[in-house]
Amino acid sequence: MRLLTHNMLSSNIKGVVNGFPLRVEVEKVVEKQVDFNPDFLKNMFSKIEWKPLVDASRTMGYAELPEEAESLMLDSHDFLQRFHHALLELHLEEGALICPETGRRFPVNKVDPTLSYRRKLGLKFPPIKSRRPHSEDHNSSYHLAPSRCFSISLIFLLS
Repeated sequence: MRLLTHNMLSSNIKGVVNGFPLRVEVEKVVEKQVDFNPDFLKNMFSKIEWKPLVDASRTMGYAELPEEAESLMLDSHDFLQRFHHALLELHLEEGALICPETGRRFPVNKVDPTLSYRRKLGLKFPPIKSRRPHSEDHNSSYHLAPSRCFSISLIFLLS
């Protein structure tokens, strides 16, 4: 899970007033190369909650982000490189996200969360079929599995 994703998530447990930011508990971090795109970073800067990004990146072992940031820093290539690395290249592969109010742990692992939570919750979804029918099932109906975003929302709503 990238810190970009972490910065957009919050706990939706019933009764929780402020489920953001989720605290990061690290077991394994992996760095993955991502193409550098300054325009994307400049666009995302205003959407990112800076303090939670800094705290999470430090928890993951990356302490190169400044404590505070302002839009003037977006003119610095060095700042953009650091922001890029923290936001997109650090991946929490194993660990947990922890609700700031309840302390509830949401496990993070490299297994597809859709599949693991389907099993945990006992949910069954129709199989994914190709959009282009094969000759033998030309008249069959098509079922689409829920998107990963829907599954993640479902996970937090049902937890």
